[in-house]
Amino acid sequence: MAAGGFCKLPNGTVVVALNLPSPATHAPGSVRVLVHAQNRARALTRLRNLGLRAVYLRGNAAPPTPDEITAVLHHPDGLIWRTAPAGGGTGPDLVQELWHPIRALLRRPTART
Repeated sequence: MAAGGFCKLPNGTVVVALNLPSPATHAPGSVRVLVHAQNRARALTRLRNLGLRAVYLRGNAAPPTPDEITAVLHHPDGLIWRTAPAGGGTGPDLVQELWHPIRALLRRPTART
């Protein structure tokens, strides 16, 4: 089960954050995915429509931080990711990586000849 959580915003929308195993074969490990949507069900549906079929949100153990909320609200797609910390949590020792659009995670690596 993936760690994750959500935060309801004053305008009624939600930001869902999930730590998932990386779907890309060239990027082992896990990723932190943020989704901005009208409700939790629509946020998970957006991920499932992209091919991440086994995505569920159970509980609110790892909600998005204020910085993560700001990042996803300022992205035009409202769907971003970055490498998750090795410990699975967020802390001051976290190496800062820029957020990437979801297309960069799901892109197939080109075949080398």
